[in-house]
Amino acid sequence: MENKEILSHVDHTLLKATSTEKEIDEICKEALRNNTAAICIPPAYIKYAKDNYPTLNIATVIGFPLGYNTTAVKVFETKEAIKDGANEIDMVINIGWAKDGLFDKITDEIRQIKNACEGKTLKVIIETCYLNEEEKIALCRCVSEGGADYIKTSTGFGTSGAKIEDIKLFREHIAPNVKIKAAGGIRTKEDMEAFIKEGSDRIGCSAAVKLLGE
Repeated sequence: MENKEILSHVDHTLLKATSTEKEIDEICKEALRNNTAAICIPPAYIKYAKDNYPTLNIATVIGFPLGYNTTAVKVFETKEAIKDGANEIDMVINIGWAKDGLFDKITDEIRQIKNACEGKTLKVIIETCYLNEEEKIALCRCVSEGGADYIKTSTGFGTSGAKIEDIKLFREHIAPNVKIKAAGGIRTKEDMEAFIKEGSDRIGCSAAVKLLGE
């Protein structure tokens, strides 16, 4: 697989706590030069990126990285992000609700956030490292019934990241219209190729441009 094809699936990501405006500038320029699918940046930098790089596809994170914000807060965050110029929202589910089996509440939260997206793309992070197979399957239904566009493996801040076996499981249980994003711990070209070939439409990665770009 050619490098440029892989990069077209990459959300060029900068989400560390110490992210600076200078670093946001750098990843915006790298994304433009390398034609990545999107950039994924903290909400506080959306407006800056939109004002300075208006052609970029901007993704941001909501309820990140732990997911236990209230639904009202996540909806507000989403509306603010869309107003500031985000085109894609990567939200984290309430993982405690999943452990408690409160899947109807998770579905309702996804639905509310999708409504707040005003037609923009919604990706739902389920943080697979904390879940058993039964919970992952139930969350595939939540994502599908809630109207989200993507199911996403991980925040990159959990105990482990994306795994090929989870991509296979998603493919079996998500609705046909739901796509897959693999994220977390993906650091080699071989990893990226493997996830794309297994069915991941997007790859969340901070190292892709450094490895494959320019």
